[in-house]
Amino acid sequence: MKTNKYIMYWLLTGCVLIFIMVVVGGITRLTHSGLSISDYKLITGTLPPMNQQEWQEAFELYKQYPEYQKLNYHFELEDFKSIYFWEWLHRVIGRLIGVVFIIPFLFFLIRKKLDGPTIKKCLVLLFLGGFQGFLGWYMVKSGLVDRPDVSHYRLAAHLTTAFLTFAYSLWVALDLQYPEKKEINMGIRNLMRVTLAVLVLQIIWGAFVAGLDAGFIHNFWPMMSEGKLMHPTVYIEQQPLIKNFFEGKSGVQFVHRYLAYIVVGFIVWIWYRTKNMNLTSLQSKGVKSLLVLVLVQFLLGVLTLIYAVPLWLGVAHQICAFFLLAAMTFTLHRFTK
Repeated sequence: MKTNKYIMYWLLTGCVLIFIMVVVGGITRLTHSGLSISDYKLITGTLPPMNQQEWQEAFELYKQYPEYQKLNYHFELEDFKSIYFWEWLHRVIGRLIGVVFIIPFLFFLIRKKLDGPTIKKCLVLLFLGGFQGFLGWYMVKSGLVDRPDVSHYRLAAHLTTAFLTFAYSLWVALDLQYPEKKEINMGIRNLMRVTLAVLVLQIIWGAFVAGLDAGFIHNFWPMMSEGKLMHPTVYIEQQPLIKNFFEGKSGVQFVHRYLAYIVVGFIVWIWYRTKNMNLTSLQSKGVKSLLVLVLVQFLLGVLTLIYAVPLWLGVAHQICAFFLLAAMTFTLHRFTK
């Protein structure tokens, strides 16, 4: 049990680092800093430029790509330094997560502190972490070709994988903390599974909104424009029509808005279904935290939209999404075991 405690602390440390990485990633996106480092050096790239010559070389490299040539051609070296910092920090945290996972994993493995099922789960986490790093490189690569922005599909894959890696790390830690089996209500468990799936869809469309800068239009609520439910441009931005809801700014914002109502509806339904049940203390706290967090997240989403995505609100909205996924994972776990 004592060994399990240390393994659990290790996994939870990984969760905290992934949380920090997602927050810094959100700031990187909102400050348009993600394309400031156009090459990938796993070891030497850990250190930023250390003198004026190295800074100038990094800046000259940045000038060779579309973001500088089409958008930031007015940048001086000091402007470049301000965006370089966030992308550098984001990548350093990614490297740190790799070290924090791999070294303790090998230690526990060599010391035979991990049982068979936990080893398999840790290998899944190792794959997810490596895949996440690959997706980060793949995402940045899409903004270095002919347009000064990354693919919103690749951004969504990168962000969603980070969220899922966090959720799975938390799940494995919870397996160690609460190994006991309990009778559960299958209907509530399945309802929570559906809710989790819808929440992941909402996170994906939130990434689409971020990737397309779709939060800077239709800055009204509850309508998408004054007196109108759906802005007409959603029907004419792209052909065929269905692509509007994946690639059109109006369309992805529309989906993100109404998925939010669905997520709120599902969680309120969970709360209503369980309020008269004989729940354990942890189950009750989990359901209540879901209700509070989804309402706070909905409010943050509305404010972020109305005020056209100021940095602090955009980051707060993403942080709350992270907490909501954590609460959903914890609550589902308590209704599964």
